[in-house]
Amino acid sequence: MHLRVTFVAAARSSSLLAERFEDDRPLDQAGWDEVQRVAPDLVPLAAAELRYCSPTPRSRATGDALGYAPLVQPALRDCDMGRWRGFTLGEAMAREPSAVDAWLADPRSAPHGGESLLAFISRVGGWLDTRPVEDGSRIVAVAEPSVVRAALVYALRAQPSSYWNIDVRPLSTVTLAGHGGRWNLRLEALSHQRV
Repeated sequence: MHLRVTFVAAARSSSLLAERFEDDRPLDQAGWDEVQRVAPDLVPLAAAELRYCSPTPRSRATGDALGYAPLVQPALRDCDMGRWRGFTLGEAMAREPSAVDAWLADPRSAPHGGESLLAFISRVGGWLDTRPVEDGSRIVAVAEPSVVRAALVYALRAQPSSYWNIDVRPLSTVTLAGHGGRWNLRLEALSHQRV
């Protein structure tokens, strides 16, 4: 028995340079425009038997705009960044450069007082491994790009440091096939070209 979990990265709520840790802002106009542009490719995913999203406003709005009517999953929330919540990476670096360096170098560290990278990856992986297994079941999950990165690191059993080498763009998709700790990455072609 296996299932397919397709992650859809939420549309953006700011420019990439202005992204903030645990950003709770809604979609900006550019995000809405992007959703409309890629909708022909992503709307068919609404046929999945189970449709989820992370609790952020932009993930919920992305899922709703695509017709998924997703159920919010607290386990798919972004990494708890403690006192850095709401900061950009640059702002955190300006205030606590050695703490940011430690956090980037050691996946077990949480100098911000929140969740370590390793704990974040494990939480997202735990959610993935506990999805209901029925042969051929399809799931779609709209989540923050960081959550998609964590799911990929977990599913591929990659070193936690590889998290920093995965680039997940808004509205990109990736499918994992398998169940309970045995996952395969599945890349599929889309019918429309996206920018």
